[in-house]
Amino acid sequence: MDRLTEMEAFANVVDQGGFTDAARKMGISKSAVSKHVASLEARLGARLLNRTTRRVSPTEIGLAYYDRARRVLNEAGAADAMVTSMQSAPTGLLRISAPPDFASRHLSPILSEFFADYPDITMSMVLDNRYVELISEGFDMALRIGDLADSTLRARKLTETTKRMIAAPAYFEKYGRPGRIDDLNNHKLLHYHAQSTGNFWKLTAPSGEKRQVRSTALLSVNDGRSLLNAAISGLGIAYLPGFLYADAMRQGLVEDAMPSLPMDRHGIYAVYPPGRFTQPKVRAFIDFLAATFADKGSEDW
Repeated sequence: MDRLTEMEAFANVVDQGGFTDAARKMGISKSAVSKHVASLEARLGARLLNRTTRRVSPTEIGLAYYDRARRVLNEAGAADAMVTSMQSAPTGLLRISAPPDFASRHLSPILSEFFADYPDITMSMVLDNRYVELISEGFDMALRIGDLADSTLRARKLTETTKRMIAAPAYFEKYGRPGRIDDLNNHKLLHYHAQSTGNFWKLTAPSGEKRQVRSTALLSVNDGRSLLNAAISGLGIAYLPGFLYADAMRQGLVEDAMPSLPMDRHGIYAVYPPGRFTQPKVRAFIDFLAATFADKGSEDW
């Protein structure tokens, strides 16, 4: 007989307290349940159940076997559920948290293609620089840029972006360029203020040393496009990701403030709740983003 079926029959007898109720739960006859249990005991060479006219209970060895058997059955059920889940068509509401600048520039323009492929999915996108609590706040996933904090969340790297200090040519003509990181104390700085990172810059010196710049900002704003516009106008030096400054740099509107510094690269990640399985709608969107951004991450992105 099938070993899993024998285990299932035995476990159900223990759970239900008898053969009759176990047979009802399994949808088979009482005699079939009895045969499965008898076959299991014969194969193991041990008595697993104490049988009386009034009740059925596991023996000591039967109780120990039940604990292991129930774990095996649960794992088998989980494996079946995984296959079913993976074959299910993605559907339902997908709730996402994403950084505003990245979302407006690189998510919104590609959503029509995603919805064309997955017409049964709807989406609620909340744009916020804050790192939301996915589970407690009811999000299915989030997009995050930069180093990920230690957590139980699962993450998949989608691509990378560069990050560097930029300013308008007119600014450099008026104030000169910083030669060293310490020179930034004498320049007008434009900070991208986000609750997740704080009001400072993390830079890499030519030696490879990691430095933090906490100089007072002339302007601090939590909108990257506004900060870029301020830099283009000649107001000061901003430290921005490539997906924001790339077009302006190609047009000559801004330049690298310190070309001697190593180019900092930051990962762009999809994060989602932990668990054995990923919902089809979440998996579909993450796979879509990974494919869409596969050719990104060059030096000007």
